[in-house]
Amino acid sequence: MGEVAESASLDLLHVHYAIPHSVSALLARMMAAPRRLPFITTLHGTDITLVGSDRSYLPITRFSIEQSDGVTAISNYLRDRTLKEFEIKRPIEVIPNFVNCDLYKKSDDAKARAKIAPNGEPIVMHLSNFRPVKRLTDVVEIFALIREKGRAKLVLIGDGPDRGAAEYIVHKRKISKDVTFCGKQDHVQEKLGLADLFLLPSDEESFGLAALEAMACEVPVVATNVGGIPEVIKHGIDGYLFEPRDVHTAAKYSLDILTRPDRGRMMGEMARANARRKYCSNDIIPLYEAYYEKILSATSAAT
Repeated sequence: MGEVAESASLDLLHVHYAIPHSVSALLARMMAAPRRLPFITTLHGTDITLVGSDRSYLPITRFSIEQSDGVTAISNYLRDRTLKEFEIKRPIEVIPNFVNCDLYKKSDDAKARAKIAPNGEPIVMHLSNFRPVKRLTDVVEIFALIREKGRAKLVLIGDGPDRGAAEYIVHKRKISKDVTFCGKQDHVQEKLGLADLFLLPSDEESFGLAALEAMACEVPVVATNVGGIPEVIKHGIDGYLFEPRDVHTAAKYSLDILTRPDRGRMMGEMARANARRKYCSNDIIPLYEAYYEKILSATSAAT
């Protein structure tokens, strides 16, 4: 990092996650002395959960945050939790995650949709890294409850440690013909744009970027009422929120969307409108640029 900063004559470093990247940026800044090389740290949430699982990381995480020239968080929830749990004294700017609203949009590809749902079934999707916190097994259980009431197809995008457990439940619930494991995908927007419903039953989310990507594709989301998700999804307006692991309530909300096409269509349109209004890259990137200017000005004034 230090070598790149020197060879490219960088004025500023912007790193993501306090551990390990802000520590690396701090070392790069020290290596650049006597030239002042400021750096900004963006917190995404794993910083918090890492310390939550191992408190020995707290001192170095707090130190790296405090030593940053600027700190941003992707949600109000994450900012407030960081200030409280780490007892941070410096201000943290909230600049949310964003989505390319021109790239993520509803798909009218009838052939692609027919490959997933040849008989016109509603399409339910989930996208994640399949870690335990994402509750992939709950996605399958919710879908199984949906299938008890009518036809539907489930598309699972991603891969990770809970795939085996999910495959077992799919087999046990006898819904294998209705569930597709796609693995990791390079162009997820092409599939998200085909969905009628997106499920995100995570135990914890600092923001819920996958939910935002689905919303930009005009897909209503049923997600857990945790972390930063309520900042993105408005219950009953562009999606539904439920308590973690309450698969029956999640299935009830899902069926409300899937069995009432007008309701699902209206919520999807509202989801797209809210994503465009608050989280499009064209609006969020300038916030980062303005923050860069602010930090550079403050650094220049201090030297």
